[in-house]
Amino acid sequence: MDAALVAFAADGTVTHWNHEAARILGWTADEAVGRTGLAGWAVRKEDADGIEAALAAAMRSPGRQVHEFALLTKDGHRVLVRTQASAVRGPGGRVAGVYCAFSEVHTQMDLERSIALSEALFEDASWGVVLVDADLRPAVVNAHAARTLGVGRTALLGRPLGDLLAQGVEELECALQHVLAEGAPPAAAELWVTLRSEEAELPRRCWRSGFVRLASPLTEEPVPLGVAWLFQDVTEAKRTEQDNSLLRFRAHQLHRAGRAAAECPDPAEAAAVHLDFALAGFADHGLADLATRPAPAPYGAVADDDADDAYDTYGAHDTYDAYGTRGTHDIYGTEATGDARDRARAQAGTGTGRGAGCALVRTLASPAGAPGPSEAFTATGIPVPYPPGHPAFQAFQRRGPVRTSAGAAPAEGWAAARHWPDGTVHGLCVVLRSRGRTLGVLTFLRSPARRPFDRADADYAEEVAARIAACLDLSGAASS
Repeated sequence: MDAALVAFAADGTVTHWNHEAARILGWTADEAVGRTGLAGWAVRKEDADGIEAALAAAMRSPGRQVHEFALLTKDGHRVLVRTQASAVRGPGGRVAGVYCAFSEVHTQMDLERSIALSEALFEDASWGVVLVDADLRPAVVNAHAARTLGVGRTALLGRPLGDLLAQGVEELECALQHVLAEGAPPAAAELWVTLRSEEAELPRRCWRSGFVRLASPLTEEPVPLGVAWLFQDVTEAKRTEQDNSLLRFRAHQLHRAGRAAAECPDPAEAAAVHLDFALAGFADHGLADLATRPAPAPYGAVADDDADDAYDTYGAHDTYDAYGTRGTHDIYGTEATGDARDRARAQAGTGTGRGAGCALVRTLASPAGAPGPSEAFTATGIPVPYPPGHPAFQAFQRRGPVRTSAGAAPAEGWAAARHWPDGTVHGLCVVLRSRGRTLGVLTFLRSPARRPFDRADADYAEEVAARIAACLDLSGAASS
């Protein structure tokens, strides 16, 4: 900020008057220099005594004296200025005059507010603030941003953004380059990023970000100094918003499916309608397998108490996996550990336990190739050749959902070994139950483009399975 400069000799004569003083008061240097005092032309006579006394005190005092004066412009208007006056001494230390620098009070206050705002943003702000230079490297970082990024304030300076972010750095750099070239965007942007960590993969975070281009006020042409990046972590709010949106969508799908199924004269067709509506936004493929009643034991043989598992009432044999959901993970997958894996091996792998000896017959399936409606299969009675320990068998035996995943690097033939369509990497099996009986298993499958199934997905799948099971039970397919 430019300051107006005025110098007075010891007798009060104006000896110096710069361009900023001429701009503020309207008096040129030729008109001001040589005048004695300010009274009558630059100051009202009523205010002159106080101003002259303050200037005289500044000549007698060490250091600078700060005052606020009401000066008079050439056209007769008053303007409030803040002055800093200090004595001017000659070679022998004798006071030769007084030097006075002043500026309009509102301009000075604007400058002070700007400085105070900058200090507050970099110390106490609840938003992260990062000043990025023209090379897209952090130049100044406030305390909140350093905590969010997980490093010290000085450790960030001069480092490429790619050293801090594992994902989302391309979107952030693109936004910064756009602001440098075109200016600030009209609205805040939401960026999903992942912090870089050598110890473990950190979860994705959503940062609501605003950008402001910085230019130097000291040059005639605006020269960009960089970008001020302000951001706030809104991950929890965004996830809650997404979860609520997902719940509304799924509830709407269940409602639409119920309305459409009510118009189907064939209950098997209604089951297919329920499956088609459930796949939208949820999975890539859906399979419904019904259990067949095992052959009766020879006369006199001791029958296993689990032989009629498919027709038992809902018992107290539900199990819970390590993540708290009913059922267990597939023993072929990468997530089955501890007791869940032991139970799966003991019951599914050895052919013992509740439901042992049952077979699953394909009844309903979505097309594996081109998209289209799900189709019902003719009741041939030929079971699907699932291997022992298959997730469908595990779900049937435990009467609860089973989630499985191929992991980050799926093994070749992972889906084929489970008799699932090619490209499947995530599976979810839930039981079909109606009137207290376990009728079969409903399987949802996802490709690599989708995330693995979670507990909320299992709850939704169970709701869909209950509706499909009621339709299949009504159609008589289960009893046949």
